Amino acid sequence: MTPAPAAVRWLASVESTQDAVHALAEQGAPEGTAVAALEQTSGRGSRRRDWSSPPGGLWMSVLLRPLRDSGMQVLGLRAGLAIVHALDRLGARGLMLKWPNDIMALEKKAGGILCEARWNGDRPAWVAVGIGLNLRNELPDELRGSSARLADHGVSVALEPLAQHIADALVQAARATGPLSEAELAALARRDWLLDRQLASPEEGRAIGIQPDGALRVRRADGSLALVRAAPVEAAARVTLTE
Repeated sequence: MTPAPAAVRWLASVESTQDAVHALAEQGAPEGTAVAALEQTSGRGSRRRDWSSPPGGLWMSVLLRPLRDSGMQVLGLRAGLAIVHALDRLGARGLMLKWPNDIMALEKKAGGILCEARWNGDRPAWVAVGIGLNLRNELPDELRGSSARLADHGVSVALEPLAQHIADALVQAARATGPLSEAELAALARRDWLLDRQLASPEEGRAIGIQPDGALRVRRADGSLALVRAAPVEAAARVTLTE
């Protein structure tokens, strides 16, 4: 059954769309409730890092209510795939995914995803999926060398239809359960920004793909395999393979 369209609520300014969605979830808001803001004053990314959120970008959180915990560990990757596929349909060119939660345009970061779950015992009560996408917003001086804007990579749609497309795609993606499927793994491999790059941390070695459970596979110099499940990744150069 196709999920109902997401209901996106727009605010001029908010401290954090994540906090707003958590508050609505506590009040019983249904899955697909979304909060988008023209700006955030205390936006956050992974590991609670500050997230610059000035006017011109898409700052939004979407409420999901998984029926069980199967697939929770790969929800962020499924969300990433859903977002880049939605952006493709809106004209985006060459977007990639950097494990575990970044959207890349060439060598620069264009957006990020933050999944925060609240639990009822051992079952998920809800998940707030935060999305930050640079669209036409001004980039801070300190981020211009490492950040990209989607408007410079083919996305010309206005903020409101962009938010609706992204929110609907996330609600649809949340229907999947269990480990990543073969089709999902193949789609991730085509978008894998880290693939064949040399990593400096948290494991030194070459990134060689993603497992069905969402772990990043790293081939060490001695040939052994490391599995990275939850850690910031520092990438060096892409490896050129020869016969």
